[in-house]
Amino acid sequence: MFIQTESTPNPNSLKFILGDHILCESPIEFNKSQENTYSALADELFKINGIDNILFNKNCISVNKNEYSWDQLKASILRVISDHINSGLPAIEKRNNDANALDKIQFDDEDVKVVNMINGILTSKIRPAIMQDGGDVNFVKYEAGTAYLSLKGSCAGCPSATVTLKNGIENMLKHHIPELKKVEQVF
Repeated sequence: MFIQTESTPNPNSLKFILGDHILCESPIEFNKSQENTYSALADELFKINGIDNILFNKNCISVNKNEYSWDQLKASILRVISDHINSGLPAIEKRNNDANALDKIQFDDEDVKVVNMINGILTSKIRPAIMQDGGDVNFVKYEAGTAYLSLKGSCAGCPSATVTLKNGIENMLKHHIPELKKVEQVF
């Protein structure tokens, strides 16, 4: 299988595109400090020194490094991904994730309309654009006119994350949802 690499706006993140091989239906992030990743592929990638964070998306993997150069890491990452795909094993173990998307967001019941609007715009417009760069955004909480979002994958630690959050996401959401006053990042 040919695996294409693509740079992202974050110099510490690289995107590995797997062609038509599907890893998962929706983005899943893994952190090196996580106890159980439910993914043999993520576990193997974390054995490579210098990898901090991984984001699986439909047909690509965004890898964030904390040290070493991409020249030192890329061949090992490609080998692990290729070996795993050729093994035929799934990238992620099946888990029961039947929870409604709103169940994961903290908000007061009277804000359900605003939360649904924010979640709808994030899902339909913002997330697809961010995923193009190897990242993702999670809606964590809504409180008193503020949406708290968590940037994942290539967006985590990216030098332009604040610009993306404030000039991109916040402006779009405020344009469509007058109740929203600001967007804040949570880590």
